Formats: sequence, structure tokens, C-alpha cells
Amino acid sequence: MTTPKLERTVTLWPMVLFGLAYITPFIVLTTFGAFSEVSGGMLAGSYALTTIAMIFTAISYAKLAREFPVSGSAYTYARRAIGPRTGFMVGWAILLDYFFLPMVVWLIGTAYLTAEFPGVPGWVFLLGFILLTTILNVIGIKVATRVNLALISFQVLVLLFFVGLSLRRVFADPDLAVTTEPFWNADVGLTPLVAGAALAAYSFIGFDAVSTFSEEAVDPKRTVPRAIILTAAIAGAVFVAVAFVVQLVSAGATYPDPDSAALDIARTIGGDLFGAVFLATVIVAQFTAGIPIQAAGSRLLFAMGRDGVLPRKIFGYVSPRFRTPVFNLALTGAVGLVAVFLDVTTSTSFINFGAFTAFAFVNISVIVLFMRQRHEKHRNVLSWTLQPLLGLGVITWLLVNLDVNALTIGVIWLVLGFAWLLIMTRGLRREPPEVRLEEVVADA
Repeated sequence: MTTPKLERTVTLWPMVLFGLAYITPFIVLTTFGAFSEVSGGMLAGSYALTTIAMIFTAISYAKLAREFPVSGSAYTYARRAIGPRTGFMVGWAILLDYFFLPMVVWLIGTAYLTAEFPGVPGWVFLLGFILLTTILNVIGIKVATRVNLALISFQVLVLLFFVGLSLRRVFADPDLAVTTEPFWNADVGLTPLVAGAALAAYSFIGFDAVSTFSEEAVDPKRTVPRAIILTAAIAGAVFVAVAFVVQLVSAGATYPDPDSAALDIARTIGGDLFGAVFLATVIVAQFTAGIPIQAAGSRLLFAMGRDGVLPRKIFGYVSPRFRTPVFNLALTGAVGLVAVFLDVTTSTSFINFGAFTAFAFVNISVIVLFMRQRHEKHRNVLSWTLQPLLGLGVITWLLVNLDVNALTIGVIWLVLGFAWLLIMTRGLRREPPEVRLEEVVADA
């Protein structure tokens, strides 16, 4: 019997468009207020700094994608380049993202609904998001690709209107002016700029998702690396441009409710009608994003249970009726309830801790791979050492500038992961099981 294979039909620009759709450029608006406050009104500069870090890391991803042309991830690359134990710890750090990412999505939607309906307690909206998303995932409803693409296209349209109306406001209002302060304000200083950049990295999460097309890409060793770099660069350019324009029209660094500041700006630049359209877009965007994000997280937990990385009877359980990982879905939903006690800034920092750890080890993996193969393959020394070192340096700089609560939770999470690794490998005498991530990608 012939082994079924995916047809190699995906070319460069469709892959880049998929990566941009996965990132969802609209996120620059939904998080604008919270990120702008932290950056001291220099959000465009923060995004520019983050873009530099992401491009350096994207180049490292590209190198590893050429070496390992399979559906990859930081976990896969660290496991193959450094070793299975390091790979496990990187995967464990990424798991923190999967736990908290649905929570942030639901929290953003809750913040905007609470701003519109202040008489309703925020936990009511949060619980509604969690229950509806979890129930849909439990019974296995799949959102059609065409519907998702249509919604993403609508978000981009609203984003363009937002920028256009903002520019009109800037040029029409004598109190507003085009200035470089959204990039750099000497009176504010460097610390808020870097703190904002540490948060802004949240907007880039998923730029490496195009690596999942490795087995469907035309000339994958060339197409996938280029797509990863282009996705990060284009997303960064969009984020910087939008943040610059919206920062001009907002003319400040503090907001009555930073978690939903973009809604107030939308009403200022476009009136109540555009404000209503913007609010509807936010809610639809957060709901449609929550379904696949929670599904992917639950399936990663299932894969870890199936492959023996986590207790199989619990995390490897599949509902006989719905054929979905019910326990894992319920667990991610329960974690989302923590959002009652958090704001967007703090919860985003938790996610970025896992993301920065993964990004750091992607850069480290490039250097280790070069050192291991330096006698076998002739490579450019600067390209395989200086570039990933620069990427590692900027990522580490952003990591240490995260919220102190995020750093505390992140370190505790890594300690728990190492303790579980010791138990699972009987004091590191065995290699940890390998999680088959390509099956998770195909399933989710």
C-alpha cells in the first residue's frame, strides 16, 4: 500500500498570507491601550524594537527549517539540535503559552464588553466566553476555513478604516501633530520603551506557524524559511505603522481604561457608528480566535498524555461520545477563570515568558547545531554565530524586562517542569518521550 503524502502545492505568498492571518494584525488595536501605557506613549518604538528581535529570531527559525524540513517548532528544533531533555524543557515552557493564551483572548473580549456595558460584572462576560468556546470544542464543531478567512478580511478592512480615520483626525485637529514621540521621547526614557517591547512581542506569537506547511510547500527548504522571515517583517511593519498613527491621535500615554482604550479612540475618530462596528469586530475576533487556540492547547496536552510525557489516563483521555479531549478542554477553560483577577498586561506577560524562552532556545539551537556540524558542513561563521547571538541578546533583554509576576510564575513553572523531568527520566538516566507535534498540528 502506498503511504499517503500531502501534495506540494503551497507557494511563498499564500504561505505568508497564512502566517499573517494566524498572527491577526488586528491585535495591535485590541491591545493598544494596555501596551501604550506600559511603553510610556512610545508604542511605535516598542514595536520597532520587538520587530528587530523577531526578525533575528525568524532568521534562526529559517536556518532550522532548512535543516529540518518537517512541521517544526521550537520544541522540535531544540530536541534535534541540543537534545531531548532540553527539548522537553522548551516544550514545557511553550505549554505555559497554551495554558494562558485562551485566557488572554477571552480577557480582551471581556474588557471591551465591560467597557460598553459597565453595569454587568466582568466575570459574567468572561464565563460566557469560556463556556461557549469550551462547549463548542467539546462537541467538535469546526469553524469553516472560508468563514475564518472572511472574518479576518473584515478585520483588516476595519483596521484600514481605523488608520484612515485616525490620519484624518490628526490633520484636522490643530491640537494634534505629526511627531516622532511615538518612537522615542527623551523625557520618558528607555525603560518604558523596553517594557513595552517586552509586551508587544505577544502580537507576534504564531509568526512561525508557516513551518506547519513544510510537507505541502513547493521547494520547502527555500520557501518555508523565506515565508517565516517575510511574515515576521511584514507583521512588524504593520504593527509599527498602526501604532504610530493611533499613538498620534490618542495624544497621550494614559487612558481611563487601558484594556479597552481603542474603543474610545474609535468613537473619537469615527463616531458612535464606527465605535459599534469596532466593538462588534473585537468580539467576533476574540470569539473566533478562542476556538482554535483552546482546541490547539487541549490537543497538545492530549499528545503529551498519549506519548507518556504527562499521565496518560488523564491527559490522554478522549470522550467516547464526542471524540474530543474533554478533560483537557475543561482544564484550559478552568485556567481561563484566573482572568477574573488579572488584567491584559499581566496575563500577556505570562505568555511572553514562554514565548521568549522558546525564541531564546531557537537561537541557541542554531549555534549548537553549527558547533556540532562545523567539521561536516561549511557554513558562514558570522551568519551561524553572530546573528543568533544578537537575536538571543535582544530576546534575553526583553525577557528580563517582563512584569515581575510573569518572571516569578515563569520560573516556578520551569522548576515544576524540571522536577517532572527528573521523575519521568528517573533522575535523567532515561530520555524523555517525544511528543509527535506534527500529529497535533494535523488534528488541531
